[in-house]
Amino acid sequence: MNGLVVLAAAAPPLFAAGLAVGRLLARRTARGDTGHGTPVERATFHTLHTASLAAPPLRAGLTEDSARKAVRRLRPLFGTAALGLTAEDRPLAWDGPGRHHEVAVLDRVRHVLDTGRTQTFTVACADPDCPVRRGAVAPLTVDQRVLGTLVVLGAGGSASAVRATEEVARWVSVQLELAELDRTRTGLIEAEIRALRAQISPHFIYNSLAAIASFVRTDPERARDLLLEFADFTRYSFRRHGEFTTLAEELRSIEQFLELVRARFGQRLQVTLQIAPEVLPVAVPFLCLQPLVENAVKHGLEESVERSRIGITAQDEGATARIVIEDNGIGMEPDRLRRLLRGEGGPATGIGLRNVDERLRQVYGDDHGLVIETGVGAGMKITIRIPKYRPGVHSTPRHPGTGGG
Repeated sequence: MNGLVVLAAAAPPLFAAGLAVGRLLARRTARGDTGHGTPVERATFHTLHTASLAAPPLRAGLTEDSARKAVRRLRPLFGTAALGLTAEDRPLAWDGPGRHHEVAVLDRVRHVLDTGRTQTFTVACADPDCPVRRGAVAPLTVDQRVLGTLVVLGAGGSASAVRATEEVARWVSVQLELAELDRTRTGLIEAEIRALRAQISPHFIYNSLAAIASFVRTDPERARDLLLEFADFTRYSFRRHGEFTTLAEELRSIEQFLELVRARFGQRLQVTLQIAPEVLPVAVPFLCLQPLVENAVKHGLEESVERSRIGITAQDEGATARIVIEDNGIGMEPDRLRRLLRGEGGPATGIGLRNVDERLRQVYGDDHGLVIETGVGAGMKITIRIPKYRPGVHSTPRHPGTGGG
């Protein structure tokens, strides 16, 4: 068949009902029925499989590379002569013959960009062997903005073919919207990390340098070691690559942080670590533990004259890693803690706890936010459960000797 769309009549309902048929096929497989199904089921399965192959490139946004990969996957879905994607009126990718009609097609593309409505047209060609006789151009929209178009060229142009073109264009638009959401989410996470750095770094840097300076004359070797720890800690904290790191790297950064704290407070700080080796490679959001440890130090040392005890444990719980940070500090009234986590404590209050809680919920879902047990004078216990494996969560390897620039 060389019509504009081979699956024209079936394509629109396939996208709407495909998952239901997929579940039916799964149930049949579970019962041991390995038959190939009815023609409609086979067509549905083929459509869903083709769409699943085209989706990952489009999730990267509308680029030449993603468009080139997507059109190769989508053209068999139509069974059409040629398929193209444009970003506004700039051609990104073309798969199939008929490229010599590009100028005429782009005129139609501009009209669709102006109106936001699908357009069909007849293609005039002197070549009797050219398979392109009809065309359809459908808009690709994100947030009511037309970002580009889907171009389908073939020999026929029935109403059902046009409808199928619009359905696939809407599906492509959804993938582009998801890509936009991914970029927005990444931008929010980066902004939150910048906010953490802005809140944590100034007073910690000042106090650490003051502590190091106090050893310069009395214990130069100690001052040198602390300065190296400080340099490595700040290099890690201000790195710019990756939303995620490993638990091992995060704990190493915490050890450096605590070593600098000990330089200020000496024996007033006691730290106990119990870490299961099997959870060290688990990927965790970058800077998700350090703010919690800094909070424990603040409430245990800076706001108390008593000796501070901080315990950090990480245990393997099958599909999750359970991390607990506990201190014997001044604690907090539970209602005040709830207000802080809602962002009602002022612009500079509780930003570390709130930031970590929000990022954990964004990445893993609301079931994985901070669990905090506290009371006035009762210290604080913070529990985190990190899924060991989550799609899209991968740590970025740390390169020794590289910084954040």
